Amino acid sequence: MNFNIKNVKISVTIPEKNVKEIRNAICKIGAGIIGNYTYCTLSSKCLGTFKPNEEAEPYIGEKNKMEFLKEIKLETTCKIENVKKIITKIREIHPYEEPVIDIIPLMDDENFK
Repeated sequence: MNFNIKNVKISVTIPEKNVKEIRNAICKIGAGIIGNYTYCTLSSKCLGTFKPNEEAEPYIGEKNKMEFLKEIKLETTCKIENVKKIITKIREIHPYEEPVIDIIPLMDDENFK
C-alpha cells in the first residue's frame, strides 16, 4: 500500500510563558489550519526532565544538575510543504538550545479501503 502523506502533526514542549509566542508565530505561517479553522492547536501540561552537561548553555537550570520542569506540549498540524519553515521558526524563537520537535506523518482516510 502506498501512502500519499499531505499533512503532519508537529509537537514540541515549551516553557509555559513561551507558548503563546510560539503558537502565534507558527500559526501565522501555516500551522494549525484545519478546513475553515485556523490556530488549531492542542496544549497539554507535562513534566520535562533534563541534565545540562558542562558544554551546555541552559536557558533554565544549572550545569550537571537534574532539572524537573513543568512544560506545555504544543501540538498542531500543517501541510507537508510547510514543515521546514515551521520547524525553522520554532528553532528560531524557542528558548531552549535544543528543543525536541516531533514530526509525525498523518494518513488521510483516503489511504484506507
